Amino acid sequence: MMSELPDVDTAAVERFWGDVIATGSVPAGARYVDADCFGDSVELADELLSLILHGPKRATAACVAEHEAVDAPLPQVGDLFIATDGSGQPCAVIRTTDVRVGPLSSVDDQFAWDEGEGDRSRAYWLEAHTACFTRAYERLGLDFHPDVPVVFERFELVHPV
Repeated sequence: MMSELPDVDTAAVERFWGDVIATGSVPAGARYVDADCFGDSVELADELLSLILHGPKRATAACVAEHEAVDAPLPQVGDLFIATDGSGQPCAVIRTTDVRVGPLSSVDDQFAWDEGEGDRSRAYWLEAHTACFTRAYERLGLDFHPDVPVVFERFELVHPV
């Protein structure tokens, strides 16, 4: 069973962002667009954060419908994002380097590899993301299908490096 995610600790995020600015990892006056975790459970959030901090994860994907449901803009190249762990604590800053919107089924081998999850194959990626996006569509009260619109995003780790 997966554990439900807590809210992001906004006070900790603000302290963390101040520390990041002080290190010079990002320019003074820079702003982050959001702070949140990757994944939809505590366990998955911690696993994916570890892949960002210590492993090969340099891409992510999200349902366009989830952005629309909360009226959030899609990521743009240059965006800074604070990645939190499964407890809602800030741990990393990433910068978006590439964005593409397309159907879920349009994922290619290179993107699956760059996401760094599982065996890094397209087959694994499709299976894992179909499961995750099906849960998301159920939460939104929408019908999932294999060609739901997805935001394919590549990023670089900015802090810590």
